[in-house]
Amino acid sequence: MSHPIAKITQQLSHIIFGKEQQIKLAVCCLLCRGHLLIEDLPGMGKTTLSHGLADVLGLSYQRVQFTSDLLPADVIGSAIFNSNEHKFTFHAGPIFSQVLLGDEINRASPKTQSALLEAMEERQVTVDGISHPLPEPFFVIATQNPIHQSGTHPLPESQLDRFFMRISLGYPSDDAERKLILGIKQNVPSEVNKVIDIEELFRLQAQAKDVTLAESVLDYILALVKYTRESGLFTDPLSPRASIALGQAARTWALMDGRDYATQDDVQSVFGSIAAHRLNIPCHMQEQAISDILADVVIPL
Repeated sequence: MSHPIAKITQQLSHIIFGKEQQIKLAVCCLLCRGHLLIEDLPGMGKTTLSHGLADVLGLSYQRVQFTSDLLPADVIGSAIFNSNEHKFTFHAGPIFSQVLLGDEINRASPKTQSALLEAMEERQVTVDGISHPLPEPFFVIATQNPIHQSGTHPLPESQLDRFFMRISLGYPSDDAERKLILGIKQNVPSEVNKVIDIEELFRLQAQAKDVTLAESVLDYILALVKYTRESGLFTDPLSPRASIALGQAARTWALMDGRDYATQDDVQSVFGSIAAHRLNIPCHMQEQAISDILADVVIPL
C-alpha cells in the first residue's frame, strides 16, 4: 500500500476497530471520486467512519439528519428575498461542503432523496434556473438503516446507481467491542489527524488512472457484467456505469496495494461493494451471493 494511503487507513483504524477491509473500501471509493452508501443497524459506527474520512483528508464537512419532514431546500439551499437590495439571494445549504454526510437517508421522503440526484451526478445544484457548482472534491457519504425498520423509504434504483459503492460495517469482534466498552482509543488522540492535503488527494486520484488494466482483466470485468445480464438471476443487471466503476475501482485497489497494474483479484475485491446494491442484493445476503457469482465466472489468466 502506498505510503499516503497507508497513513489514511491507519488513522481510521484508530476509531473503527477491526474493520480494515471496510475502511479500505471506503478510501477506495473516495479516491475514485465516487459516493459511498453505508447500510447497517444504528450504532455500528457509520457516522464515526464518515466524519473520520473528512478529518483525515482535511476536508470541510457537513452532516444532515434525514427525517420524514426534511425538505429539498433544507439540503441544497434556497433563494431568499433581500429587502435591502430588492432581489432574491441564494443561500447555500449544507450540500455545499466537500464531504456531505446524509445520515439515515432512507428516512426522508422520496422527493428529498431525489434532491441529491443532480448534485451527485453533475456536482452542481440548480435553484430557480441558476446552476451553482459544488466544491471540489465533493463526496456524498449516505447512511441508511435496513429497510425492514419502521419509517424507512426504499431508495429508487436511479438513486442507488449514483452510489459508487455500498458497504456494511457489521458487528465488531469481541475484542473490538471490549475496547469500545472500556473506552480504549488505542493510545491515540480521540480526534483523527489530517494526514494528506487536497493537492495530494488530487494526485492520488490522477495516479489511479495510470494503473494498467490488462486485456485479461477487462475480459473478466465484461464476463462478470455479462453474467448478470444473461443468467436470468437478476431483474436489474449491471449497466455500463457499473462496468466503468469496476475498472476504476480495480485500478485504485491496485494502487492502494502499491502496484501499477490491476489483476482479477483486484476486481474480485471490489466487486461486491460495487455490484450488490445495483443488483438489489440485500446486505445480509451480499457475501454469499457475490461468492456464488465469482465462482460461476472464471476467466483464464
